[in-house]
Amino acid sequence: MVTKGIQTKENIVDRSLHLFSVKGYYNTSVTDILDATGLTKGGLYGHFKSKEDIWHASYERAVGIWKEIVFQNLDHLDDPLERIEKALENDLKLYLGKDVFKGGCFFLNMLVELSGQSDKMSQCVLDGIMGFSNVISRWLKEADDKSMLKPGVNRDQVARFVVTSINGCAALYAATHSRETIDTTLAQIHQYLGEIRR
Repeated sequence: MVTKGIQTKENIVDRSLHLFSVKGYYNTSVTDILDATGLTKGGLYGHFKSKEDIWHASYERAVGIWKEIVFQNLDHLDDPLERIEKALENDLKLYLGKDVFKGGCFFLNMLVELSGQSDKMSQCVLDGIMGFSNVISRWLKEADDKSMLKPGVNRDQVARFVVTSINGCAALYAATHSRETIDTTLAQIHQYLGEIRR
């Protein structure tokens, strides 16, 4: 059973995630959050100690939303290279291209804004991005173990290149909202993965 307190906390996270996505962390004030939730300061701080704590909860909610989108329909794919391509297609077409967060890619936006401002918060985002790189690297190891990769492929470099490519795509898409940016990036990654396949 969901209590009123849990519902209030979830509402704070949902409304704050939207604000952080659209306005950024530093341009979102506590007053903005109070206005969006209809709470008093006492009501807000009864659930969170600080705006940064609200951001961390919002970040975790964003990660959950992203994972649900990116990792859907992968279980049936035995080919790890196809799994990588499907995850990237989900990421670029269903997460980024569907404007799940109104401000664009929440993670890229937060990383850019917070770098040099908050080492703790920017490291949190960077760790998440590198976590996806590690997942791709594990799938590449699986492909290598199945003798699907050409000899000498550096799996970690490939994974980092792929993650860098999709984040570059996210930046360009934020500026243009061009589906061509997404399609071109996916085509280039498809070609690249084809070139390392045995």
